[in-house]
Amino acid sequence: MHVAIIRDFAGNPGAPRSDRLLDHSGDSTLEIYLVGGAVRDKLLGLPITERDWVVVGTTADAMLKLGYTPVGKDFPVFLHPQTKEEYALARTERKTGPGYTGFETCAGPGITLQEDLLRRDLTINAMAETPAGELVDPYGGRNDLDNGTLRHVSPAFAEDPVRILRVARFAARFAKQGFHVAHATNTLMRTMVNNGEVEHLVPERVWAELVKALATETPAQFFKVLAACGALGTLFPEFKSLAQDSITGEHGLAAIELPVLQQAVTLSDDITVRFAALVCDIDRFTANGFDNDGFTALCERHRVPNACRDLARMALQQRGQAQAADSLSAAQLLDLLTALDAFRRSERLDQLLLVCEADARASQHDFSGAQLQQALAAARSVRANDLAQQGLSGQEIGAALQQKRIEAIAASLSQNR
Repeated sequence: MHVAIIRDFAGNPGAPRSDRLLDHSGDSTLEIYLVGGAVRDKLLGLPITERDWVVVGTTADAMLKLGYTPVGKDFPVFLHPQTKEEYALARTERKTGPGYTGFETCAGPGITLQEDLLRRDLTINAMAETPAGELVDPYGGRNDLDNGTLRHVSPAFAEDPVRILRVARFAARFAKQGFHVAHATNTLMRTMVNNGEVEHLVPERVWAELVKALATETPAQFFKVLAACGALGTLFPEFKSLAQDSITGEHGLAAIELPVLQQAVTLSDDITVRFAALVCDIDRFTANGFDNDGFTALCERHRVPNACRDLARMALQQRGQAQAADSLSAAQLLDLLTALDAFRRSERLDQLLLVCEADARASQHDFSGAQLQQALAAARSVRANDLAQQGLSGQEIGAALQQKRIEAIAASLSQNR
């Protein structure tokens, strides 16, 4: 079969585009459609960060002949030879086992666009754009988009537990636009939880969705949706103390408040800072504080990266002393800076100070990290090489360095007062 591109990437730079392929052997037109998030975000007037395409009526061999590079392991997905955007053959899925990996995929020229869209999670993600720029919306996505409703496309939603996380994440992303989870979808999610589907989620996927939720402006919504469908206790048992026993508020959401995290959102888009702020929220609302065992269990369960784990642990252990820096002596400030590993990793001190500020704001207190930053600058002005040139060596240099740093910090404090 010979396939040729007869219309490739027409339209303005940066705008959604559709291509058309021609199958000369059968004299039929094969369509490539823009699908999913790009269509949704275009209708919402949001920036389009990436485009996904579905190819209807062709085969993997035909894509290879056109120069597309295969990347899909479970189903045929290809990268465009120039743009490197993803093009997937239209496909259907059939549940074959528990969890989100238990699927059998069928991709072929006989699969229609409507069949491909039917397997998607939410109606607002099950829309496509034709080569002429027309909307293909067989499942009411545009209406749900206009009404701010997160609704499942079909009962097949219940076959993939990852979709519970995705719904919660979309609820967090679009909370400011007034989006809510449809009652029927929440009921279906509850059934999935009761059937044990959530227990099959792998740590990496849970963490990936949590990171995306933390990147939104209203991450607390993520946990509210999980609480409303009963998944919070399975995925994040540490957060149960944050949720009221009774489900309250509009659309049956638990009254979960995350004041430190919400303050961190206004201060930084660094996920490491936001995760540490989230952990501080657990600490604030846990009766006896968030102990080290609980923190370790949370991090191990979701395989939290070391950078996030280290800053969060530091915030749990040191934020109180850091917030009281104005009352510390020069020697105490040096001890704190050493405990924070600030001499080797000053960037982590900056991150910790942001968490401390978020925590202080959540309690309606003022906080400035200037004292610690000035103390670090003063201590760094003392160099071990200078002491070595004075004839000191070994342990003598260590003791002298400690004393000189304390003196430098004290001088800096005195000067700034």
